[in-house]
Amino acid sequence: MPKIVIVGATGMVGQEMLKVLDESGINPFDLILSASEKSVGKMMDFRGKSYKLIGIKEALDLKPDIAIFSAGGATSLEYAPLFAAISCFVIDNSSAWRMDPNCPLVVPEINSDSIQRDHYIIANPNCSTIQMVMALYPLHKEFEIDRIVVSTYQSFTGTGMIAVRQYESEKLGKIPDEPKAYPHPIFENCIPQCDVFLDNLYTKEEMKLVHETKKILNAPQLRITSTAVRVPVHGGHSESINVSFKKQVDLSKVNSLLSNSSGLVLLDNPQKSQYPTPLQAKGRNEVFVGRVRLDESQENTLNLWVTADNLRKGAATNAVQIADYLIKKSYVKS
Repeated sequence: MPKIVIVGATGMVGQEMLKVLDESGINPFDLILSASEKSVGKMMDFRGKSYKLIGIKEALDLKPDIAIFSAGGATSLEYAPLFAAISCFVIDNSSAWRMDPNCPLVVPEINSDSIQRDHYIIANPNCSTIQMVMALYPLHKEFEIDRIVVSTYQSFTGTGMIAVRQYESEKLGKIPDEPKAYPHPIFENCIPQCDVFLDNLYTKEEMKLVHETKKILNAPQLRITSTAVRVPVHGGHSESINVSFKKQVDLSKVNSLLSNSSGLVLLDNPQKSQYPTPLQAKGRNEVFVGRVRLDESQENTLNLWVTADNLRKGAATNAVQIADYLIKKSYVKS
């Protein structure tokens, strides 16, 4: 059986990974749960069995076949090469390896074939990038994208438990008694800053959308601009996407492509107020697309509205899908 370790099992994404693993077709497998030193020795349940949390060094000594990392960039930079050195495939959820030319950046429905047998560090893309390329990839194959303008509306859960605690405190009218995730209140507010600002006045999150999309679509000349906004939504990211193509766009063909693409759900009946919302996407593995319409101000251009559960397809589901691919390809024992 493959031996799978979750590094960062107690975090929000780590806990979601366990839910997705439980629902997945990966079975049977040996499970190892790893967490920070403050959690080592505690117990977690999975499929009716209790597992003792161990440190990452002990997990390394157990020689797993697949390690799914969700413990931050510093941990990934230090330990991913050590796991790779023992021929363990690392699926990393941080940004540490995404732009490394030697590490594939993978959305399985799009570019799983970029994973070769000797690629022992595989990067999981940013949550916002995943849902955008999922929606745009089938259209890119047909019409060839020229330019993307994207504005995101991102759940505070994407920042982790510190943001959840800030939101809950503000909701109760309290001042958070610990370092805050954001420089402004998130409850009943929108914050046009996801991550830190860079010298070009864009945030790191906005530039991730630019650089990661180009890598996944293998389109280095693609023109992309983005604005990322944090919103008081408990689960699920949304995106308003304006995308121009090099070829003439046919709306009926667009809808057909979106309806028949794996991992996508087209929900688009505006006359009946049917369109995706993050609440509908919460707890689901699919990416939802709606409000599909031609841009009347620009030739060969569409407007789309895209939602997805950022902890699911935006993180845990995508990582587990990569693990499943490695097993099905017989890159690891099964």
